[in-house]
Parts: sequence; structure tokens; C-alpha cells
Amino acid sequence: MSAPNFFDELKRRNVYKVGAAYLVTGWLVIQVATIVFPAFNAPAWVLKVLISLIALGFIIAVALAWAFEITPEGIKRSEDVEPHERVVRGKGRKLVMITLVGAAVAVALLVFGTGGLHSFVHGLRGRGIGSGADDKSVAVLPFENMGGDAEDAFFADGIQDDLLTSLARIEELKVISRTSVMGYRDPAKRDLRVIGRQLGVAHVLEGRVRRTDDRVLVNVSLIGTRDGQQVWAERYDRTLADSLTLQSELATTIAGAVGATLSPEEKATIETKPTDDPDAYVLYLRARDYQTRPIPLTEDNATAIRLYGEALALDPDFALAHARLSAALSYSHLYFKPTADVAARAKAEADEALRLRPDLGEGHLARALWHYWTQKDYDGALRELDITARLLPNDAEVEAFRGYIRRRQGRWGDAVKALEQALSRDPRNGQIAGELFASRYAVRDWAEAGRAGERAMAVALDLPTLRVNRSYVDFWAKGDLASIRNALAAVPAGLDPDGSVTLAAWDSALLAGDFAAAERAVANSKVDSARTVFATQFPKSYLHGCIALARGDAAAAQPHFEAARPIMEAEVAAAPNDAFRHGHLGLLYAYLGRKEEAIREGRRAVELLPITKDGYDGTFIAALLALIYARTDEADQSIELLERLLTTPGPVMPFYEASITLTELRTRWQWASLRAEPRMQKLLAGPEPATRY
Repeated sequence: MSAPNFFDELKRRNVYKVGAAYLVTGWLVIQVATIVFPAFNAPAWVLKVLISLIALGFIIAVALAWAFEITPEGIKRSEDVEPHERVVRGKGRKLVMITLVGAAVAVALLVFGTGGLHSFVHGLRGRGIGSGADDKSVAVLPFENMGGDAEDAFFADGIQDDLLTSLARIEELKVISRTSVMGYRDPAKRDLRVIGRQLGVAHVLEGRVRRTDDRVLVNVSLIGTRDGQQVWAERYDRTLADSLTLQSELATTIAGAVGATLSPEEKATIETKPTDDPDAYVLYLRARDYQTRPIPLTEDNATAIRLYGEALALDPDFALAHARLSAALSYSHLYFKPTADVAARAKAEADEALRLRPDLGEGHLARALWHYWTQKDYDGALRELDITARLLPNDAEVEAFRGYIRRRQGRWGDAVKALEQALSRDPRNGQIAGELFASRYAVRDWAEAGRAGERAMAVALDLPTLRVNRSYVDFWAKGDLASIRNALAAVPAGLDPDGSVTLAAWDSALLAGDFAAAERAVANSKVDSARTVFATQFPKSYLHGCIALARGDAAAAQPHFEAARPIMEAEVAAAPNDAFRHGHLGLLYAYLGRKEEAIREGRRAVELLPITKDGYDGTFIAALLALIYARTDEADQSIELLERLLTTPGPVMPFYEASITLTELRTRWQWASLRAEPRMQKLLAGPEPATRY
């Protein structure tokens, strides 16, 4: 058969039409499969087999088109068909129409993308036909430290944290935070199906890390939580220097394995190495270990600041370290050292991080925290958080910070909504759950506060003092002190972060009138000063003075208060713009009988931090002034403030002497002098007024 006749014969037998229709249809099937298969957790080999079968089918289809023809009498071998029996016009048109329809669908997918099909698949899942969790979701469980040195455990945690930092930049992914997954540290106790339900994820990543000298060995596996099947696994054996790109490789591979697409900007950001200096990187990981510990101790934050500084001494261009250092400094300003030089240094570090990498989400977060924690510039903080949310779309804490700021703005309803939203996205985050709990009791909704406290305790297993906080809700609601005693008894021996357990034991003993127990709590404490949640220090001498005064022995109290006075005055001198230091010094002066100085310090505190400036902390400052008035025989001014504060959200806090609830006004020794006032008696006789917000 000559070449022209051969091609004419191909045309006559509709081989061209069948081949074209098959190719278009096959391509369309593959495109649909690449979208649908990952949505239902189909293993990767299923798609490969499908492509192979389609390729084989093309050969078979073309061969059949050559060998057989459609005639009015049915299908016949081509050699047996006479020219007048060739396929009728209608049948030929049908083949053409098949080709055209397939081509049109293919073009539509090319032009408009596959969003519609994605929406369809997600719609099926939303109606229960498929997963209850987003298929493009992953929880990176704590990596096992396989090295012999327990001191190297920070490295395994650091690799996990670094990977989460990269994954947080991918908008199509749902990624669970480090805080939420740390409760699953023990591999022997992991039930992946349960973890999938608790965290709302379709995949978990498990990893094992071994670091020896200059080498890093990492084994990782991605597992589906519905069926427990391994989706992907890999082993990496690198030098320490080469391991600096490992987090970007892992993030890209994980995203691809769960069907998430990276934008060019996300890909470029993820592939940027944090530093070229492996020693600086190790120091950075050590610092992160201290910075991310669940109970924020003074020394841990100070150690993180020092280690970040050492890392930056090795690599001054380490932008991520500048950002993390800025956040640690802003935190120090908020809780430990509220001085102008700390705030200035925090700003400088955030600015340097963004000078080096303007698109660094952690840099914008650091700047937001500087605005929030050091300047109380809430609008500025929210603007930076908006930028951070675009760069770190998977960081639930960004939404949580929005909630915390809404509280400061007095927008309590919006604050609770934001925290609920953050917690729904990151359901095992104990820090967010704890803040939602605090927001509930701050508005004196004891029933909701109790439920929120139970929820927080269920997820924040590494915060045993949270049970003590929860027990105060029973006291506020019903005057129940037994639950506080039981919660304190359950705190592990020796656990007293920054003296917080000492304060709780001292306070609850005074509430019960058990002065001997209060003395024991202070005497047994290993800290010289207990730190309040407002960053002020209560020396042991101050606590002893309060016990004596509560017992009614003012003469015995005076030497203790005089011993505490220079310490608390020095704190005010070191941070002259800190409202709480002024307020607590004013209360000390009131206990000492120094009325004018007490009122001066209390009013100065309110000037520094009025409720109009801070709708949360400002209420505690006002409460301190009310207590100062009460202790300096200014009953009318005190009661007038209390009447307003009882309906104001905010001034409620476990083991805090100026916490304002009706139960505390009836019980605390500090308010005893007011309870003889008729106006106060009327207030105490009624039900607790509704908190307005």
C-alpha cells in the first residue's frame, strides 16, 4: 500500500477521529483524577496505573478503529466492508461531536482552572460524602530525638518548629500549630485516627531526628488519619550545613502530597534559607526551645534573648532571628522589664528583620507585638497583623492576637468571637483556650467560664496551674473554697513558676482565714519575690505583712511592709511609666498608713493607664485605686468606683487582691472596713449586677 493510500485509508476508517477523541477524553480523565484522587486519599500509585491504562487503551482503540468499521448492519472487519457500506454520515458526525465536546471541556479546564471541580469535591465533603476534615490539612507531630544525648532534644523540636514555620506560609494548607500538637509527644500513645478527629486534619507527619557531630539524619512519613495508610516517606542524611534547606524541601513535598498548590511567591519565600551559618542556626533552635515553653518563666525568656543575640553575632543577616528576638524583647517589656530601652531594642530588631526581608511574616508579627505590648498602639498592631495574616495564612495565633487586642479596645464580644475562631482552627492550642477562658470569667459569665475552663484544661495538659485558675470560678460563683484547695493539692510538688503557686496558696488561705496556712505557703516558697500576671513583684516581706494585717495585727505588719517598700519603690524608679508598679506601690503605702502618698500613686497609675486607653488592664488599675481608697478611709470614692467596676468587664483575676466580684467584696479581708457602710451593705445584699459589654 502506497503512503498516500495508507493515509487515505486511515481517514476512511476514522482512525484520526477515534485517536483524537480518545486523546482528548483520556487527557480530561487524567485531569479529573489528579483532583479527585487526592481528595479521597487515593494512594499515588493509583494515578500512575490509570495513566498507564489510558496509554495502553490508546493503542487498542486505534487498532480497533483500523480493524473494524461501523456499518448499517453493525460492526464488521474493515477488509469485509465494501465502499458503499462505509460508515454513514450521521455516525461520522457523532465521532466529530465527541471530539468537539471533549475538546471544549478540556479548553474550559485550561482557561478557567479546576476551581469548580475543587469546589464540587469540597461540597461533597461538606455534605458528608468524603472526609470530615479538610484534605489539605496536616499536623506535624513532635519529632523523636533518636540521638543518645537528651540535650539534643531541642534540635528535634527545632526541626519540627522550622517546618511548621514554612508550612504556615502556604495558603491552601490547613496546618495545626506547634502548641496544639505538643500533647502528642509520646509515639507509643498516638492513635492517628483520634488525633485526626481531635485536630480536624486528614494527615499527620511523624519524624525521627538524629544529630551526631556535623551530620543530621531525619526520617519522616506522612500518614492519612482516616485509614492509617502511609502517603509518603523519605529519609534525609545531610551535613548540618546542608540541612538548612531541609524544611523547605519537606514543606514543598508535603504540600504536593496533600494536593496543595504553592504560589510562586510562597515557593520563593519557603525556599529562602534562614541563614548560611549552621552554628547560628543551632543557637537559633536553642533559643526557640526556651521561647516556646508553655509556662513563660522569667529566666526562660532571658535565656532566649541571650541565645538569639549569640546567633546574630555569628550571622547579623539572620532576619528570622532578628524577628524572634524582637518578639522576646516585647514579651519581656510586657511581663518582666517594662522599660524604654527594652521597647526601643524590640523595635530596632523588628525593623532590622524587615529591612533584611520585607516579606517576612514573622517580622511583621514582631512589629505588631511591639505596637501591642510596648506601645499599646492597638490600631498599629492590627495593621501589622493584617499583613502578617497574608504572609502567614495558617498561623491561628494571628487571629488570637486580634482577639486579645479587641479586649484592650473594650470590644469583648468581638474578642470572644476571634478567640473562638482561632480555637476552631487550632483546637488543641492550650494558650488560646486559656485566654478564651479568661475572657469568659472577665465578663462574669460563670457558667460559660466554667465550661471554657474545662475545655482549656482538657487541651493544656502541660499547664497544671490552669486547674487552680479554673477553681476560682467556683469561688466567684458560689463562694466555694474547697475546689481551690483541691486544685492546689493536685499541683506537682516543687512546681511554682515565678511564684504563681505561692501566690495562689497564700491568697486562698487568707480567703479562708487560715493564717497559719498562709504563713506556711510563703515560708515554703523557694522564690524571694512572687511575680504577678501584671509583671510586678511581691516580695515575701509584703506577703508576710498582708498576713499580719489580715489577722488584725497592724503593728506586726509594719516592719514587713517597710522591708518591702524600698524594693517596690525601686521597681517604680526603674519603670516610671508602668501603671501597675505605681498602683501596687500605692496600695503598699495605704497598708503603711501613708494616705497622701497612697492616693497620689493610685491616681498616677490611672493617669498612665485609663480604661479608655486599655479596656482590660485599665480596669485592674481602677480596681487598685478603689482598694487604695478603701484602705485610706475614702469610702464614698471607693464604693462609687466599685459600683461601676462591678458592671465593667475586665477586673477579675484568680489570686489577685484587687479582683472585683461580689463574692470577693463579701469575703476578702482587704474590703472589711467598707462592709460597715450602708451603701456597701446594700450593694452586697443584692445579686451580682450584670456585666455590660
